[in-house]
Amino acid sequence: MMPVRIRPMRDQDVAAVQAIDRLAFAVPWPENAYAHELHHSPHSRLWVAEAEGAAERQIVGFAVLWLIVDEAHIATIAVHPAHRGQGVGKRLLETMIAAAADAGSRLITLEVRAGNHVAQGLYRAYGFRVGGRRPHYYNDNREDALIMTRYLNAPRKELPDEA
Repeated sequence: MMPVRIRPMRDQDVAAVQAIDRLAFAVPWPENAYAHELHHSPHSRLWVAEAEGAAERQIVGFAVLWLIVDEAHIATIAVHPAHRGQGVGKRLLETMIAAAADAGSRLITLEVRAGNHVAQGLYRAYGFRVGGRRPHYYNDNREDALIMTRYLNAPRKELPDEA
């Protein structure tokens, strides 16, 4: 597991986050989106994963969580391709789950590409289950999104996995 420090995103992190976003996703967020989330969205929580031990700290991943009433939504999570498979995504996911629970959210949801079996496996390992599908959700190739949910701070309601 790569030693990383998870911390809140700051203005000076935005350029590195945008660079990872462009590497990780076929359709990255608009250029001003992260700064907007940082400064204008009271419902957003943003984190970065910084590699530890290097002479100069390097951002290797990031995550954005939206807290809306009693629900949390993982808006995005990404790890630099050169640092995948080293536990960075797990640490970011654990941070978001803990933040959602601390905020009193009763559930946490996300959308994931139907063909992204690696990400789905990570989410399942943390108790997420498929509860729905958004047909043709992704603009780049019209791939379906699976809606995955995990219940928090409440009696567990098991979702049948529809995958």
